[in-house]
Amino acid sequence: MDDIDLKILSAVQENARIPVSEMSRNIAMSQPAVTERLRKLEERGVISGYRAKLSPSKLGKHTTAFVLFKSNDCKKFEAFAEAAPEIVDLYRTSGEYNYLLKVVTESGETLESFLEACNAFGFSSTLVVLSTRFEDKSLI
Repeated sequence: MDDIDLKILSAVQENARIPVSEMSRNIAMSQPAVTERLRKLEERGVISGYRAKLSPSKLGKHTTAFVLFKSNDCKKFEAFAEAAPEIVDLYRTSGEYNYLLKVVTESGETLESFLEACNAFGFSSTLVVLSTRFEDKSLI
């Protein structure tokens, strides 16, 4: 991967809908060359997909929390987590807790209900997000 690939990745990560024509002007390369590099980055799995960033608050989701969870049955908990719409990210971790969850709910009350449902699978420690300084920071 060279500097041009890094510029392409940075542009796509900033705005996945950027036209190839605009990207090629910014990078000072031809459109076919940029298109070919994008194709190769996709084939190698460097670019694993393109997606829209949704606003939780505009969807009525006003409470975000990170939950450290210690499960007494990981397979059952993972099946529960897969089906739970409140869990937007699930990480397997080392240490005292098995998992770190990012949970997004409508309110503190719905968060509480969700946490009560989790109790059947183990115990947790919850950190409620007060504000977000940045999110999805660029990898490049």
